[in-house]
Amino acid sequence: MSTTSETAPAAGTKSHHDKFVIERTLNAPLSRVYAAWADPQAKARWFGGTPGQWELLIRESNFRVGGRDRLKGAWQKGVTSDFICVYHDIVPERRIVYTYDMYMGDRHLSVSIATIEFEAAGQGTRMRVTEQGVFLDGYDDAGSRERGTKALMDALEASLRA
Repeated sequence: MSTTSETAPAAGTKSHHDKFVIERTLNAPLSRVYAAWADPQAKARWFGGTPGQWELLIRESNFRVGGRDRLKGAWQKGVTSDFICVYHDIVPERRIVYTYDMYMGDRHLSVSIATIEFEAAGQGTRMRVTEQGVFLDGYDDAGSRERGTKALMDALEASLRA
């Protein structure tokens, strides 16, 4: 008896998988870069929607294995975005692994796994962000997740300079 379905998926139930890696060498010590992810106040300085275009509705942080973060906001055109993550592995100043669901309004766009790796690089820190995602029900990301993550990494760098 076969366990594989021979029928075509229902309309609107297709999924698309994607992966990207972003590497940065940051001009800040390892402890400070890691704290920008681990400390809720430090993370709030860079992790969010575009200032002036996005209004914060909910920010919750519980940085620990099994802990959850949530960031929900409203864009100027009225659409909300909702990021809900669960931490699965944390090795201080070395690695953070989490999964997250992304919603726009009531639409579940994606489920992703992200791995953030840190290592000292002279006076600075080398950071690698690897993300693997599945985009749901015909949502065509067209690279916007990677562009958005790069923009967040730019904001992280700016927060470290401040």
